[in-house]
Amino acid sequence: MLKLHVSTFIQSVNGGSVMKFRPLHDRVVVRRLDTDQRTAGGIIIPDTAKEKPTEGEVLAVGSGARDESGKIVALDVKPGDLVLFGKWSGTEVKIDGDDLLIMKESDIMGVLDSTLKSSKTKAA
Repeated sequence: MLKLHVSTFIQSVNGGSVMKFRPLHDRVVVRRLDTDQRTAGGIIIPDTAKEKPTEGEVLAVGSGARDESGKIVALDVKPGDLVLFGKWSGTEVKIDGDDLLIMKESDIMGVLDSTLKSSKTKAA
């Protein structure tokens, strides 16, 4: 008997309403991480000059893609992972007021080690 992993639902409370979304197959829901509002020299960057961040947090993942034999192959990323992706990766969607990206796992270049990132910012 094949037992499937039930995908994570995204749940957030916005004005009393609860949003539920479950990505299918090998799709991943990502929230972009905010970029710095200022340069290292203190210059404020206007919104029109900012590039879209290519880092984000995985909020939910699908159950996985099927291989040639029809078996489901679980995804490597999981909710809570910090990931890097291409500038034009994914489809931008707005769900209950949240700007999110839905992309295939293959659009993700890698997972950032959050312990390394936090220790690097403490050292600076």
